[in-house]
Amino acid sequence: MRYIRYASIAIFALALILVALANREMVTVRIVPEDLAGFTALNPAGQVPLFVVIFGAILAGLILGFIWEWIREAGERAAAARQAREMQRMRAEIKRLKAEKHEGKDEVLAILDDGR
Repeated sequence: MRYIRYASIAIFALALILVALANREMVTVRIVPEDLAGFTALNPAGQVPLFVVIFGAILAGLILGFIWEWIREAGERAAAARQAREMQRMRAEIKRLKAEKHEGKDEVLAILDDGR
């Protein structure tokens, strides 16, 4: 199983290297489109290789997706925490009730009845 994981990582790395080598030409990246540049005081632009733009867009999409999922699952995490607290409360109550049931009885019989 470890070799399959290493092979998958190697194939993915090779694909990324091939994309980077195939897209080395320089492109101009601007924050604001040229048509709207008159409305802004600054319009920074820079020359970067195309693969940097591609990988940056993929990374930004991954980060946004992770944040979106984390926000979406907040309700499920809260429900799981509530259930865990309720389960702990129920276990404590069962333990207390068993202790009350065996109060004043033989300790060996209480341990055997407890199921441990």
